[in-house]
Amino acid sequence: MKSPLLVLTVVLLAACGGRVQKHAGIDARVDSVLSLMTLEEKIGQLNLPSAGQFTTGAAENSDIAKKIEQGNVGGLFNIKRVAAIREMQQIAVEKSRLGIPLIFGMDVIHGYESVFPIPLALSCSWNMELIERSARIAATEASADGINWTFSPMLDLSRDPRWGRISEGNGEDTYLSSEIAKAMVRGYQGNDLNANNTIMSCVKHYALYGAAEAGRDYNTTDMSRIRMYNEYFPPYKAAVEAGAGSIMASFNEIDGVPATANKWLLTEVLRNQWGFKGFVVSDYTGVSEMIAHGIGDLQTVSARAVQAGLDMDMVSEGLLTTLKKSVEENKITEAEITEACRRILKAKFQLGLFDDPYKYCNEDRAKTEVFTAANRAEARKAATESFVLLKNEDDILPIKKSGTIALIGPLANTRENMTGTWSVAARFSESVSLMDGLTKAVGNSAKIVYARGSNLHEDAAIEERATMFGKSLNRDKRSAEEMRNEAVRIARSADVVVVAIGEGAEMSGEASSITNLELPQTQRELLKALLQTGKPVVAVLFTGRPLVLKWENENVPVILNTWFGGSEAGDAIADVLFGAVNPSGKLTTTFPQNVGQIPLYYAHKNTGRPLSGPWFQKFQSNYIDVSNDPVYPFGFGLSYSTFMYGDVKLDKTTIKPSETLTVTVDVTNSGQYDGAEVVQLYVRDWVGSVTRPVKELRGFKKVMIKAGETKTVTFQLTKEDLSFYNYDLNWVVEPGEFSVLVGGNSRDVKEAKFTLQ
Repeated sequence: MKSPLLVLTVVLLAACGGRVQKHAGIDARVDSVLSLMTLEEKIGQLNLPSAGQFTTGAAENSDIAKKIEQGNVGGLFNIKRVAAIREMQQIAVEKSRLGIPLIFGMDVIHGYESVFPIPLALSCSWNMELIERSARIAATEASADGINWTFSPMLDLSRDPRWGRISEGNGEDTYLSSEIAKAMVRGYQGNDLNANNTIMSCVKHYALYGAAEAGRDYNTTDMSRIRMYNEYFPPYKAAVEAGAGSIMASFNEIDGVPATANKWLLTEVLRNQWGFKGFVVSDYTGVSEMIAHGIGDLQTVSARAVQAGLDMDMVSEGLLTTLKKSVEENKITEAEITEACRRILKAKFQLGLFDDPYKYCNEDRAKTEVFTAANRAEARKAATESFVLLKNEDDILPIKKSGTIALIGPLANTRENMTGTWSVAARFSESVSLMDGLTKAVGNSAKIVYARGSNLHEDAAIEERATMFGKSLNRDKRSAEEMRNEAVRIARSADVVVVAIGEGAEMSGEASSITNLELPQTQRELLKALLQTGKPVVAVLFTGRPLVLKWENENVPVILNTWFGGSEAGDAIADVLFGAVNPSGKLTTTFPQNVGQIPLYYAHKNTGRPLSGPWFQKFQSNYIDVSNDPVYPFGFGLSYSTFMYGDVKLDKTTIKPSETLTVTVDVTNSGQYDGAEVVQLYVRDWVGSVTRPVKELRGFKKVMIKAGETKTVTFQLTKEDLSFYNYDLNWVVEPGEFSVLVGGNSRDVKEAKFTLQ
């Protein structure tokens, strides 16, 4: 008996007079498949259930297996390992009527088993080659293990650190996030989606999810369209232009309509204006959640979603269970369902699944290409570039590999928390903790003494909420005073104190919004006690978001923000602490003085009463209790060296829109260490038909400069860098006066002016 896949191939050839060959156009092949499908089978392709993780041999008897056999499933996610995926694919290919292969997705967010730093941390490297390489390695590992579709990159611009998922994005700046978007899509998809080591990217969350009101996850988003186009849309658009194969609709509503059923968003902007040709999937239960939003029952919201431009339903099964009825009641047409099915089938053809459904099921690849030494070395290097040195009083860092080093803190010896949020494939037991890293680095040259010092949080319930997905902190039952006293005793015996503080891995991430951004009181009390010993204190900060560090900045001599560095975090931190690597990370988010300043971001607009002198000024735009300044501005980050900037030079002071402006600046490494500096270029448009930000990032270069060396850094500005969406949402460039501002962060810049005719 012939398998359904073979039958399908034969019928395809016959249906087109033998013209549909392997190398025939994809559209023709998709049309041929569609011509064979019933309405029910088309609807089945729109269904994306969560598989869970089956043990080999258990899949055939599952409810999902029966649905696959009946043609009611288009893809699966949350399943890994070649054997399990092959088993499910075999059911689709050999037991369903037409043998249409499944697509297999997973949240491969910042690496697969070789886990890289969280996305917010990676963005602080400002290294597009490194970021693209991280996605390429993730794609290689995931594809070797059977996965061919990732729900990444997340491109939600966020200026509210209360929102937990800020950890999963690229910070507050639209230009930088757009560059990262292109790098990530290139990394995942490569030059050929048909290759067996590339995977399809799914851009999320479209759109505006990072601007949720009050920083509360899943909350409403409401903003003007001019802000959408100028600030929040560009990263998504950049990913589309880079060729991203799929898009995920966001949970939030926009203009009163949830994104999952927002036709203006999914069809008018995404497809008609941007020319997107791929398919759109809902987020987890995004379709059925529209019932709670209040726009209809399951049948109504399912029909609205498809009519708006949604193609695939993740988990809700609203499309699967209601669309046929809606067709029968003339509430939706079969043609609309066919179009959604067409886009999903096209993606499967692009991935080569019709030619070889098992192309991602090679056991040999899984054994040799996942969690390799080379991949872990890349993850370690990426981590060192993502760390941001926030303070280094008296050049305490780098420390020497000698004497006694006290390692203290609730995050000092917890491997499972090193990888951060959304590390679903991580091997926690093989991650490198800070204790592991320091111990390995010093060998017999120094003595490491350890004390926990405190729990993560004084409130056990809050700590429990921050220890999901197997990332336990094994809460210590001793009193806070008892743990603190032990830490002080150990610190007094040491030459230097390294204290690991901050958040647990799941204290940021999805459903981890928070209102208090200060360190938990028990950790601050530990810091105070350690500072009173008089020993040099080095704070190693773990976090997935900007924190309020005003007190720490004023009192702690050294603060190294390591975010969550991935599976090799401990070794990478040791590399930086001991000076094997000179830190070069720069913040991609602003760190506020307190939560009341939020949203606080560098590319803000001026008011009619901008603060022009020292704080405080009555009747100007400021607070009566705190200045407008952040603790650390966007783009900020120290080095073991120092970099001096010369004057900004322009090759001309007046340009036409057709001309390019060349900007140069000399940067000198005036310190004693070789180091990399992220040179940042900002532009200010002084007068516009609509108000413009006080500055906008329009270029950056990460430059390695040897100690004592001067390098000339060159940028080219074109009219695209000076353009914006005007009141009518037209992309325009307007004549007038501009400033070019260049420096090592958004605050400390040198300026030159030019005029656009």
